[in-house]
Amino acid sequence: MTISYPLSFPTHTGVSGISLRAINAVAYERSPFTFAGQAQASAGQMWGADVTLPPMKYEDAERWVAWLVSLRGQFGTFNMGDPARAVARGTARGTDTVTVNGADQTGQDLDITSDQLSETGYLLAGDYIQLGSGSTATLHKVLVDADTDGSGNATVTLWPHVRTAPSNGATVTVQSTVGRWRLAGNEAEWTINQASIYGISFSAMEAI
Repeated sequence: MTISYPLSFPTHTGVSGISLRAINAVAYERSPFTFAGQAQASAGQMWGADVTLPPMKYEDAERWVAWLVSLRGQFGTFNMGDPARAVARGTARGTDTVTVNGADQTGQDLDITSDQLSETGYLLAGDYIQLGSGSTATLHKVLVDADTDGSGNATVTLWPHVRTAPSNGATVTVQSTVGRWRLAGNEAEWTINQASIYGISFSAMEAI
């Protein structure tokens, strides 16, 4: 069977912990004499993550090991979201019809429209949205509370910025959101103790 990327994230055990990082490309210089500094922000923004799996016996562990090895280091990609945040804090839900409202949108603000009209707190700061799917999936965090107006329209402020403009009417996913990732290195590692309990962890970065 041919392996095709991105791989789906295994769900048979869950994870015991995840550390998510929001990485920004910012140059900062500070005077050694006055300590006055100057920051220059570039366009680069990306996710990073460290994932720790629960201790497990070989029946479950070898499925994870096979998945990791299948990625072939940094060559392959996989889709992953925040495992603790499948549902928005706001009123947005997966049964809603949410789309991009207008073409040629890039940057931190994205106009969307929903079939939920006049919803206060439709998306709250800290919620996620997803643009695209599969190999085009990108994961974005909402930075400012967003309400829908009487026509269902809202503007959401996002991190990371929208890099590639989605088409007008493109689907916006607001539940069980994922982005596309690759391993941060080319080695897959796991440990096995005397009781045949496996320890597995890995680091990943957003695939851009």
